[in-house]
Amino acid sequence: MTQGIKDKRCADCGAPNYEYCEHFINAFKIIGKKWNGLIISSLCAGDYMRFKDLAQCVLPCSDRVLVERLKELEKENIVNRSVDSKTKIISYSLTKKGAELKPVFDQIHGWADKWV
Repeated sequence: MTQGIKDKRCADCGAPNYEYCEHFINAFKIIGKKWNGLIISSLCAGDYMRFKDLAQCVLPCSDRVLVERLKELEKENIVNRSVDSKTKIISYSLTKKGAELKPVFDQIHGWADKWV
Protein backbone atom coordinates (compact mmCIF):
# COMPACT_ATOMS: atom_id res chain seq x y z
CA MET A 1 0.00 0.00 0.00
CA THR A 2 1.42 3.39 -0.92
CA GLN A 3 1.75 6.31 1.48
CA GLY A 4 -0.90 8.29 -0.49
CA ILE A 5 -3.51 5.63 0.08
CA LYS A 6 -2.67 5.39 3.79
CA ASP A 7 -3.25 9.15 4.09
CA LYS A 8 -6.75 8.73 2.62
CA ARG A 9 -8.04 6.66 5.56
CA CYS A 10 -11.59 7.74 6.41
CA ALA A 11 -11.69 9.32 9.85
CA ASP A 12 -15.36 8.42 10.39
CA CYS A 13 -15.54 4.77 9.43
CA GLY A 14 -11.85 3.78 9.40
CA ALA A 15 -12.00 2.44 5.85
CA PRO A 16 -8.48 2.04 4.38
CA ASN A 17 -9.27 4.63 1.71
CA TYR A 18 -12.22 6.65 0.47
CA GLU A 19 -13.09 4.15 -2.25
CA TYR A 20 -14.23 1.76 0.50
CA CYS A 21 -15.85 4.33 2.79
CA GLU A 22 -19.61 3.84 2.96
CA HIS A 23 -20.19 7.58 3.52
CA PHE A 24 -18.24 8.40 0.37
CA ILE A 25 -20.00 5.71 -1.67
CA ASN A 26 -23.44 6.81 -0.45
CA ALA A 27 -22.68 10.45 -1.24
CA PHE A 28 -21.88 9.50 -4.83
CA LYS A 29 -25.03 7.38 -5.05
CA ILE A 30 -27.01 10.56 -4.35
CA ILE A 31 -24.97 13.20 -6.19
CA GLY A 32 -24.02 10.94 -9.09
CA LYS A 33 -27.54 9.81 -9.93
CA LYS A 34 -28.61 11.11 -13.32
CA TRP A 35 -29.96 14.68 -13.15
CA ASN A 36 -29.33 15.12 -9.40
CA GLY A 37 -26.15 17.12 -9.97
CA LEU A 38 -27.90 19.53 -12.33
CA ILE A 39 -30.86 19.87 -9.98
CA ILE A 40 -28.66 20.62 -6.98
CA SER A 41 -26.46 22.96 -9.00
CA SER A 42 -29.51 24.87 -10.24
CA LEU A 43 -30.86 25.24 -6.72
CA CYS A 44 -27.45 26.50 -5.54
CA ALA A 45 -27.99 29.57 -7.72
CA GLY A 46 -30.92 30.99 -5.74
CA ASP A 47 -33.18 30.77 -2.76
CA TYR A 48 -36.32 29.16 -4.21
CA MET A 49 -37.26 27.81 -7.61
CA ARG A 50 -40.66 26.90 -8.95
CA PHE A 51 -40.96 23.55 -10.67
CA LYS A 52 -41.33 25.09 -14.14
CA ASP A 53 -38.15 27.16 -13.66
CA LEU A 54 -36.23 24.16 -12.38
CA ALA A 55 -37.47 22.12 -15.35
CA GLN A 56 -36.02 24.79 -17.68
CA CYS A 57 -32.61 24.28 -16.07
CA VAL A 58 -32.74 20.53 -16.67
CA LEU A 59 -34.37 20.51 -20.12
CA PRO A 60 -33.46 16.97 -21.24
CA CYS A 61 -35.06 15.54 -18.08
CA SER A 62 -38.73 14.67 -18.35
CA ASP A 63 -41.16 16.16 -15.82
CA ARG A 64 -41.90 12.67 -14.47
CA VAL A 65 -38.22 11.96 -13.79
CA LEU A 66 -37.67 15.45 -12.37
CA VAL A 67 -40.51 14.91 -9.88
CA GLU A 68 -39.01 11.52 -8.97
CA ARG A 69 -35.54 12.99 -8.42
CA LEU A 70 -36.90 15.90 -6.37
CA LYS A 71 -38.77 13.45 -4.12
CA GLU A 72 -35.58 11.41 -3.66
CA LEU A 73 -33.56 14.54 -2.83
CA GLU A 74 -36.28 15.65 -0.42
CA LYS A 75 -36.16 12.23 1.26
CA GLU A 76 -32.38 12.63 1.63
CA ASN A 77 -33.00 16.06 3.25
CA ILE A 78 -31.10 17.87 0.49
CA VAL A 79 -34.09 19.61 -1.08
CA ASN A 80 -37.01 21.28 0.63
CA ARG A 81 -40.43 21.39 -1.04
CA SER A 82 -42.76 24.17 0.06
CA VAL A 83 -46.30 25.06 -0.92
CA ASP A 84 -47.54 28.65 -0.65
CA SER A 85 -50.70 28.54 1.46
CA LYS A 86 -52.46 31.23 -0.59
CA THR A 87 -51.42 30.53 -4.16
CA LYS A 88 -50.65 26.79 -3.76
CA ILE A 89 -47.50 27.39 -5.82
CA ILE A 90 -44.88 24.73 -5.15
CA SER A 91 -41.28 25.80 -4.88
CA TYR A 92 -38.03 24.04 -4.08
CA SER A 93 -34.93 25.12 -2.21
CA LEU A 94 -31.87 23.53 -0.68
CA THR A 95 -31.91 22.52 2.95
CA LYS A 96 -28.93 23.34 5.15
CA LYS A 97 -27.51 19.93 4.23
CA GLY A 98 -28.03 20.67 0.54
CA ALA A 99 -26.59 24.19 0.78
CA GLU A 100 -23.37 22.71 2.15
CA LEU A 101 -22.87 21.18 -1.31
CA LYS A 102 -22.52 24.62 -2.93
CA PRO A 103 -18.71 24.85 -2.55
CA VAL A 104 -18.46 21.30 -3.92
CA PHE A 105 -20.44 22.26 -7.00
CA ASP A 106 -18.46 25.49 -7.37
CA GLN A 107 -15.30 23.36 -7.51
CA ILE A 108 -16.88 20.98 -10.04
CA HIS A 109 -17.90 23.94 -12.23
CA GLY A 110 -14.34 25.29 -12.06
CA TRP A 111 -12.88 21.92 -12.94
CA ALA A 112 -15.34 21.49 -15.84
CA ASP A 113 -14.54 24.96 -17.20
CA LYS A 114 -10.87 24.07 -17.22
CA TRP A 115 -10.90 20.47 -18.40
CA VAL A 116 -14.14 19.51 -20.12
